[in-house]
Amino acid sequence: MSSPRETTGELAARAAEGLTETRRQEALLKTGALQNAIFNSANFSCIATDEMGVIQLFNVGAERMLGYTAADVLNKITPAAISDSGEIVARATALSLELSTTIRPGFEALVFKASRGIEDIYELTYIRKDGSRFPAVVSVTALRDDQDAIIGYLLIGTDNSARRQVEAEQKKLDQRLRDHQFYTRSLIESNVDALMTTDSSSIITDVNKQMEALTGCTRDELIGAPFKNYFTDPERAAAGIKLVLAEKKMTDFELTARSRSGRETVVSLNATTFYDRDRKLQGVCAVARDVTDRNRLNQALQDKNVELEAARLVAEKANLAKSDFLSSMSHELRSPLNAILGFAQLMESDATQAPQSQKESIAQILQAGWHLLKLINEILDLAKVESGQVPLSSEPVSLAEVLEDCHGMIDPQAQQRGLTMKFPRFETAVFVQADRTRLKQVLINLLSNAVKYNLRNGTVEVSCTEVSPERVRLSIRDTGVGLHPEQRAQLFQAFNRLGQEAGGEEGTGIGLVVAKRLVELMHGTIGVESTIDEGSTFWFELVRVPEPMLGAPDRPSHALPHAVAPGEPGRHTVLYVEDNPANLKLVEQIIARHGHVSLISAINGDLGVQLARAALPDLILMDINLPGINGFEALRLLRADPATAGIPVVAVSANAMPLDVERGLRAGFLRYITKPIRVAEFMEAVNVALASAGARSP
Repeated sequence: MSSPRETTGELAARAAEGLTETRRQEALLKTGALQNAIFNSANFSCIATDEMGVIQLFNVGAERMLGYTAADVLNKITPAAISDSGEIVARATALSLELSTTIRPGFEALVFKASRGIEDIYELTYIRKDGSRFPAVVSVTALRDDQDAIIGYLLIGTDNSARRQVEAEQKKLDQRLRDHQFYTRSLIESNVDALMTTDSSSIITDVNKQMEALTGCTRDELIGAPFKNYFTDPERAAAGIKLVLAEKKMTDFELTARSRSGRETVVSLNATTFYDRDRKLQGVCAVARDVTDRNRLNQALQDKNVELEAARLVAEKANLAKSDFLSSMSHELRSPLNAILGFAQLMESDATQAPQSQKESIAQILQAGWHLLKLINEILDLAKVESGQVPLSSEPVSLAEVLEDCHGMIDPQAQQRGLTMKFPRFETAVFVQADRTRLKQVLINLLSNAVKYNLRNGTVEVSCTEVSPERVRLSIRDTGVGLHPEQRAQLFQAFNRLGQEAGGEEGTGIGLVVAKRLVELMHGTIGVESTIDEGSTFWFELVRVPEPMLGAPDRPSHALPHAVAPGEPGRHTVLYVEDNPANLKLVEQIIARHGHVSLISAINGDLGVQLARAALPDLILMDINLPGINGFEALRLLRADPATAGIPVVAVSANAMPLDVERGLRAGFLRYITKPIRVAEFMEAVNVALASAGARSP
């Protein structure tokens, strides 16, 4: 209890002092608790030494980082023992130079600045108990007593590995960014075209060297300037950028760039919009390619094409004029020649009692006349071939049959010269895709030459060989004098007889030219091999095809058989509209085997319609591809005429695709028979159609 003599003021003062002391004790406790928490933190290594550097305190953080226990180091070592010795030597050297005093490597180098009252934070490498290393940032503080004398040092360290790794990664990223920027810039600068970027307001934001060369301005001058300023038509240039912004891209947009010096360059602009990673529009990237030379070449090419087209038209016109002229001359020459040969033949028949000299004169007139007629025919044939007016009927042709015909035609000439003719024997049938008449024309020409230019009592040998599964070669070998290489090079030139003009053999120099063109029109090739004093071999190749179901006849006839009057008891009349003689002959032979059917024919659509109206057949067989009107048009005309509307019409066509068949049936054909014809199927269709026609009859 208080003394009664103490005043109220004294009591209040004593109470205040007690409160202050309590607060001081609480503050000390709180500070001590904070210091203890920091010291024992596992995130910091706290190492305290005495004034000589011997470790006196080693906290939990130091144990975790360095792997030592406090018992391993207390009063045993200095912090220098757990630091990289090389770094300590380097630090001592650097501090000696900095502070102009000698500092010994060791603990002194670690605490020298702190011992002089200088704040010191540095990085060095700590060495763990297991020998591993890690970078640490160390803060050093000198510990002093009340008289300011140093009683020790406190080294607080943090593991700097994570920051080092982050810095290393950042350094790599920075380097990659620099490399990427350099690579991107290299790509831009190495482009042969002028490159530029603009913002959405058409202001240039970047260019390459080619753009500088195109405009004659530096990069700094171009960046920030309007894009349109560097073209002869600024409005068109501005419209181009607007088009890119609207359409997202633009191609082959031509502009004329004008440089500072006034040089103009036509460029083709290709451009697109580009965006940042958030897909926000950044502007336009444009590539300008110099097309001045290209446009000049294109214009020159167009001019040349116009020139060539004009030349082609002139050549075609000249060729047609030549063909017309030759045809007209042929006609004009035949009229007087007809009289010459006609009267000469009459004179020959009447000159049985005439003198020998007169008979010889008449023979010379006839020989010259027939030769002149042959010359006229060959010239006209050449004109037709060159103008593409030769009608070809491509079909499977038997080589054995054609060679047999040619053998019979050429054999008399060979016998007159004492030549031996050798023709191949075919063990199996060989067919080629050709025009029968033109094939015989080619063979007769080559065989005639082999006879004419052979040696007396020589040999002409014909052979047939398979070049490939798809091609067959016919060769005609003679035993003549042969041809020099120069002569072979001129063989297929019109009117070139290779120096034989002064010889005893008649000729025009046209036959081989016509033969070559005909072989090529039949998708074949022709050539010659020759050896001087041994002879020559002329050959040509054609496309081989399978044997047809029925062989085509040798001499197809275009004559129209007389029609049997419709309604004759027990017989039917069939009209076949077909322009191909071989196909016509085939159907004639098929129909001929059935006595109840008579066949009449027409070689084009117009004639077919006329014949149908006149003869009113029981059935019409109609080809589709006909000269003049085609099979569909002919069918339409027949259906429109009441007299022929009820006659059944069957299509017989080589157009055998499913769509062709469907189109034919949809058009109104009763049946659609495709070629090659299957005889049984064909006759079955004919019989069904005839039965249908009989059912319709009144």
